[in-house]
Amino acid sequence: MSQDCNSHGSSSRSDSSGGSSSHGSSSRSDSSGGSSSYGSRPSGDSSRGGDSSVGPDGQKTFVRRQFFRRRKTCPFSGPNGMKIDYKDIRVLSKFVSERGKMMPSRISAVSLKKQRELAQAIKRARFLALMPYVNG
Repeated sequence: MSQDCNSHGSSSRSDSSGGSSSHGSSSRSDSSGGSSSYGSRPSGDSSRGGDSSVGPDGQKTFVRRQFFRRRKTCPFSGPNGMKIDYKDIRVLSKFVSERGKMMPSRISAVSLKKQRELAQAIKRARFLALMPYVNG
């Protein structure tokens, strides 16, 4: 059982034939050639960010800049945070989409505890007909 797993029982296959077989040899040669369309960029694309410089061998090299994303804070936490109240429709409507769906906490940056309170307040406001269930 020293055969390659891609041979599927054909014992006459030789790996040095240079691509005469159709079992996976083309996918291996594409990944090293740089002609693969998935996951690779053209070498002259400097519009994606990063600075280009000329290396010691005369080739252009791209230095990737670190992307800095500021950590979002919960708008309800802290001393100056908004208060969650089911009667305050102006605050609640900021966390409801235009279609009437509640915004997820990964987008609105609301903490888990406050997201639960917010969901309960939105549901109460909907039940009392202060907010619509759906828009549009």
